Amino acid sequence: MYVERASRLPGAVVWSRTVEDPAVGPVRPVLPDGCMDLLWNEGRLLVAGPDTRAYVPQAEPAHWAGFRFYPGTAPTFLGVPAHELRDRRVDLTDLWPAATVRSLSARIDTAPDPATALEDAALDRAARTPPPDPLLRHLVAALDSGRPVAATADELGLGARQLHRRSLTAFGYGPKTLARVLRLQRALALARAGVPFAATAARSGYADQAHLARDVRELAGMPLGQLLGRTG
Repeated sequence: MYVERASRLPGAVVWSRTVEDPAVGPVRPVLPDGCMDLLWNEGRLLVAGPDTRAYVPQAEPAHWAGFRFYPGTAPTFLGVPAHELRDRRVDLTDLWPAATVRSLSARIDTAPDPATALEDAALDRAARTPPPDPLLRHLVAALDSGRPVAATADELGLGARQLHRRSLTAFGYGPKTLARVLRLQRALALARAGVPFAATAARSGYADQAHLARDVRELAGMPLGQLLGRTG
């Protein structure tokens, strides 16, 4: 079972996932979304870096809680460039002092709701760190609306190399990959709402339905119909 809600930190999401019986239903892949997550798994704290391909979580019985940062904001709070964590899951002790992580883990382990405790920790960290560069939020909004990368760079007053360098630090990859990931998420939202695949492709910014199908296969590792749980 998976549940999520909006966080008190703008743009972030708090979620939890419980796997009681791995034999009941397939394990759904975690798809690239431009985000990074702070994770709790029964006493262990981890960071999920930005994905460039689907990640299939473990299927054994377990309880997870997560705090998903708005795209581009996690490096400021976590203190590590996103590209160093690209396609990785690492223990928080690899990034923060062990004593700090032990204290945080103890608080979350004993909390009535680990997800809320994880959110409290993220809010506390955010209150003690400089705010993320507001330009990054403008970049995400522009690319998510389908604006071309070059036009977006001009609007933000950035050269191509400067934009690429800042994107690597904030998102873990360049702006073209970020635009591709955000386009995939737009397409999935439409397809899940029942929009036909051809119309989904056109409205999401793909050249055609075949382009959508190729991108889904490359980023999600399976056809769109299978990803959506459709057999026909």
